[in-house]
Amino acid sequence: MKKKRIIEEASIEMIPSESTGGMKEDDNDGPSEMKKSKAEEVMYHPVKLSRSDLYRPPTVEELNHLKEADSLFHCSLLKMQMEELLKEVVLSERRKQQIDSFIQTVTKLLLAVPHSPEVEVNDLSWLSGAVKVPILLLPKTQKGKFHMAPPASIDVIGSYPLGTCIKPRAVVDLAVTIPADALHCKDFLNQRYPRKRAIYLAGLAQYLASSSDIGAMSYSCLHGNRLRPILLLRPPGKDSSAFTVRLHACPPPGFFKPSRFRPQMNNIRTGWYTGVNNTESGEMFEIDEPPTPHYNSSLLGDLLPRAHLQFLSAVSAQCSAFPEGVALLKVWLHQRELDQGTGSFNGFLASMLLAFLLTTHRISNTMTSYQLLRNSLNFLASTDLTTNGISLAKDPDSMAPPLADFHNVFQVVFIDPSGHLNMCADMTACTYKKLQHEASVSMQFWDDPTVDGFHSLLMTPKPMMRTSDHVFQLCELVKLQSSCKKLNLLNELMDQSGNYVQTALPFILSLLQKGLGQRISLLTHSLSPEPEWSLESEPPKHKAQPPLSFGLLFQPELETSVLERGPPADSPKAAEFRQLWGARSELRRFQDGAITEAVVWEGETVCQKRLVPQQIITHLLLLHADIPESCVRYVGAIVDDVIKINSQVPSTGEEESLHVVQSFDDLSRKLWKLEGLPLSITSVQGAHPALRYTQVFPPIPLKFDYSFFDKERAFQSLVPKEDKPCPAYVSPITVICHMEGSGKWPHDRHAIRHIRAAFHIRLAELLKMKHNYTCRAYATHLDVWKNGLAFRIQVAYHREPQVLRENVNAEGLLVVRDNEEAQSLEMRTIHRPLITSTLHGLQQQHPCFGAVCRLAKRWLGAQLFNEDITEDTADLLVASLFLQPAPFTPPGSPQVGFLRFLHLLSSFDWRNNPLVVNLNKQLTAADYTEIKNDFMASRESLPVMFIATPKDTKVSLWTKRAPTVQMLQRVMMVAAESLKVLERQLMDGGQIQDVRVAMRPPLDAYDVLIYLNPKQVPLLGQAVDRPTVNFGRGVLPGGATQSGGMMPVVDYNPVTLYLAELRDAFGDLALFFCDPYGGSVIAVLWKPKAFAPLPFKTSQMSARSVEVNDDKGKTVPNVEAILEDFRIIGKDLVKSVEARTERWSF
Repeated sequence: MKKKRIIEEASIEMIPSESTGGMKEDDNDGPSEMKKSKAEEVMYHPVKLSRSDLYRPPTVEELNHLKEADSLFHCSLLKMQMEELLKEVVLSERRKQQIDSFIQTVTKLLLAVPHSPEVEVNDLSWLSGAVKVPILLLPKTQKGKFHMAPPASIDVIGSYPLGTCIKPRAVVDLAVTIPADALHCKDFLNQRYPRKRAIYLAGLAQYLASSSDIGAMSYSCLHGNRLRPILLLRPPGKDSSAFTVRLHACPPPGFFKPSRFRPQMNNIRTGWYTGVNNTESGEMFEIDEPPTPHYNSSLLGDLLPRAHLQFLSAVSAQCSAFPEGVALLKVWLHQRELDQGTGSFNGFLASMLLAFLLTTHRISNTMTSYQLLRNSLNFLASTDLTTNGISLAKDPDSMAPPLADFHNVFQVVFIDPSGHLNMCADMTACTYKKLQHEASVSMQFWDDPTVDGFHSLLMTPKPMMRTSDHVFQLCELVKLQSSCKKLNLLNELMDQSGNYVQTALPFILSLLQKGLGQRISLLTHSLSPEPEWSLESEPPKHKAQPPLSFGLLFQPELETSVLERGPPADSPKAAEFRQLWGARSELRRFQDGAITEAVVWEGETVCQKRLVPQQIITHLLLLHADIPESCVRYVGAIVDDVIKINSQVPSTGEEESLHVVQSFDDLSRKLWKLEGLPLSITSVQGAHPALRYTQVFPPIPLKFDYSFFDKERAFQSLVPKEDKPCPAYVSPITVICHMEGSGKWPHDRHAIRHIRAAFHIRLAELLKMKHNYTCRAYATHLDVWKNGLAFRIQVAYHREPQVLRENVNAEGLLVVRDNEEAQSLEMRTIHRPLITSTLHGLQQQHPCFGAVCRLAKRWLGAQLFNEDITEDTADLLVASLFLQPAPFTPPGSPQVGFLRFLHLLSSFDWRNNPLVVNLNKQLTAADYTEIKNDFMASRESLPVMFIATPKDTKVSLWTKRAPTVQMLQRVMMVAAESLKVLERQLMDGGQIQDVRVAMRPPLDAYDVLIYLNPKQVPLLGQAVDRPTVNFGRGVLPGGATQSGGMMPVVDYNPVTLYLAELRDAFGDLALFFCDPYGGSVIAVLWKPKAFAPLPFKTSQMSARSVEVNDDKGKTVPNVEAILEDFRIIGKDLVKSVEARTERWSF
């Protein structure tokens, strides 16, 4: 045999010839040589490369260049998107002109404020009753005199002059200087200055109220601080919502010495605050008085706004991208709900952070806004200001306190340029930890080319309900007064000027952090909003604010632990443990012989164990903070109720799914060990949602009451009686059993089916003989009744799909053509088992994956979308939330996963993007790019909802047939509405608590409703609104029987069979919808072209009547007959048919 000659075409590299193109550098006449070489034509000659050179692997340098180009492309795209966003959020020139004009009007009016005679500060008779003072006057007694006068100066401060003011909340700040003669040098004591400041604002409000040039006016508080009220002014007319001007009353620069406000100083006397020993001498001396750091920083904040603006302006002048960098950081903070409220990381702090990074040369003045944002987040992620504070003060004066003094009294430390003010004085450590966590998560996906970084970073809102695994609320905030007493916080309450909410909060957070310990990775809380009230109203009391919300982010492996193991009994820490847990702590002996303190919480099932954090929280709050359980509203698992299984111990299906999986494993082992088969079994794979923990209501072992049925002795079968309700539904658990390949297999489709049927018969014989299982063999499958569960075994031969594709044409040639039958078989025997085993693995990594799938599918079923978004599609959609959670972390509870599922459905851009589900992380960045490119190239021919997986990157097997464009639009609309309703219900305790409202379908959109007889609906107990009376279904309590016994009818559901008949008979005229989980209504929607007259044809007379016009016969649907057919086909199952003729006519 001759060897084939392999011809290698050597690649030719063109290199310039030395005589003409080689350019030597010459110190003397380099430039002239250059000109010559350009003028001359360069000659090339080919060079042959050896095979080793041609296939040489790339060098490290070349690989680095390739990686750099790839990441630069990703970054460039992100950069361009950010630039477009900036154009959207910055103020337009027209808006700036409006603002400037309004500021001029306000300034002119303020300078004309009339003088008033001097009165005692407590005497407010000069104010009209229509204007109230915007501060809580507690205690009521106060010394000092006050008079009204025009401001000493008016300055624009804050973000507007810096160019960092952004939409949609455009706010302009005006600093109005109170005249020096209206203040006294000792006004820093006992809230005198804050009260005079508030009275001065009330005087300005009274004067401005008479002007028609000012629109709506109201009071608010700066960052929620009740000691710093501000006056909000809006322009009149149609621009009233375009922007807001905030008036800040400030003392004259340098009026108080900053050293008076050191963190260790006291400026509120206990005697004055409590009303005990309220004498002049007691007021003036600081003998054993506690420090008032928060009060001090409130007053100091009013002294420094102009200095801060000067400092930031100087920094901004050095860095041209500074305003854009701050704007992007503000957008990032806003999407994470970190920029507003008490103790927030507001726009001012964002500007100061960037200024710190620029002045300490951590970032360069030449950087772009993209780089400024990136470096800011990197700094936040890697720097803990709760332990290592930072300072902007380059050379503070000798009176400025050291950082250690600030750390002693504040949880987060960030010092301003003066060296005296901690700008994060009101921020809790938990808020900063949340900021750090968010920055860290953002940095993780920033460079990931598989994530849409721009949308995740800056466009996706992250409300607490969708970010935290569990959320709870403290509802009656007035109870925190008793918490302050119990925790002995009088000094702290005085420092916070009576704000018991802000006083108790840090201590409650510390207590919960200690109690929840290793269970949680993050504890967050809502920031008290900045209240707004009218000029005529008294300032709102502290209890009037919304409930305090707390969010928990769990460590999955410890979340459901019922044991809190403490130190050994003889350890010094044992007393501390007992003090924390009170009576719940007890001595226990463990298997390793150790005797330690321990706390054991209640919880048998996973669904109960998920609520162990609730038990911990309610116990600790009652024990240490006097907060009763009735004030704690825990909304961590409210939605889970819709998938709870009716049993003695509440369960959301985890234990039942595990039992099914264990039973399947046992059957699988027994199948492997079977002897006596002509071919050996090569694999046994599950292909049922219950085997990946995602079946909405997993099959539970059933023990039947034989008296409820007729018995078919020959086949050992239980047959439903006509006069009884429909028996309990027995769900078949599909198992695919692959047999080994062999020459014995025929190459004919009919012969293969006969062989498979023979295998089913033989398997039935062997399982009955060896294990006493009741079996029923069919041509297509084998049903096995095992311990109260029905397994449906289907024998598969790996070459059968290929045989189905082969056909011999008239000329005798073999033609291979894809067809529906082959695809369907492949889906059943190859793709579905593969996806089942993969998702089973995902459940092992993320324990709540299955429960999220069950909630998602329960919603799809309840809203009648189960035919459009199939079970497999829904499972893949949920899997994407765990595999690519950005900008979140993977869901840690079923409820938060379900809310994100609704958000994904309603907000994903299905038209322009494929949803890539990277199972087992098999897809690389290059694969993602290829999938996206292929998708864009073939968009028109691809399904409307395209889901790509590692084994299916081009076709989207799971969504090929459904949904249609119209149905997907409806799914998106209903998902958006359900999400809105659910989040409102979960966050607002004032609403009627019924989360099932999001599960009830809007039936007014349908044309005909077919009501079913509940007696014949076997899954009635699974309905969203479960009936008060259920029917006996022939099941005995006490669980499953042993092997053997009689087999019930498997997969018998009259509703499903009736639906199939309706679709078969009238599928060309209407769409039929029904909730598969206990739905007792079938909704019918006529197709748009159903009533179009058609030419008369005898072959097309099904459900149609003839109309003759102008001697031409046309057929139209016979609606009355169709509705009657609905009743006849569903005899005994259909209770009534409601035709909603107001919705359609013909």
